[in-house]
Amino acid sequence: MARTCIYPGTFDPVTYGHIDVIARASRLFDHIVVAVAENPGKCPLFTVDERVGLIQGNLEQFGNVTATRFSGLTIDLAKKLGACALIRGLRALTDFEFEFQMALMNRHLDPDLETIFVMTKDAYSYTSSRLVKQVSHYGADIKQFVPPNVYQALKNRKTKSGQADVHEDH
Repeated sequence: MARTCIYPGTFDPVTYGHIDVIARASRLFDHIVVAVAENPGKCPLFTVDERVGLIQGNLEQFGNVTATRFSGLTIDLAKKLGACALIRGLRALTDFEFEFQMALMNRHLDPDLETIFVMTKDAYSYTSSRLVKQVSHYGADIKQFVPPNVYQALKNRKTKSGQADVHEDH
């Protein structure tokens, strides 16, 4: 029986830290589903379909990873897909408290669904989608934090909104 896990998140936008977690999870499970939450309460910069597309543009290197959108409880998606685990990335101790509470609630709702915490590489320990968007907004170079398709999407979004271009290295 194939072991499927879900890597849920908003991914607004996907970063190299997320890709690192995906890469490590892909070695542990037979199939990884990157589940992109609709979550309008977070006021995402990109639509859920754009976020799924940006992730899919970075999955070619993995033969066992797919991306999909979802709304509602992650455990409902896990039941629907027959997943045995959730993967959650941790960057720092500050992430742990929230993730621990979420894991305990998920365990309460579905005792058979495990939560696996994966530490990101040191190079990504301070990177978050929120920070990437924030520094990009002010023109900082973000190429080291996001894949090329995300960099271009952020640049295009800023150009459409009439803001200055994303900082270019020359």
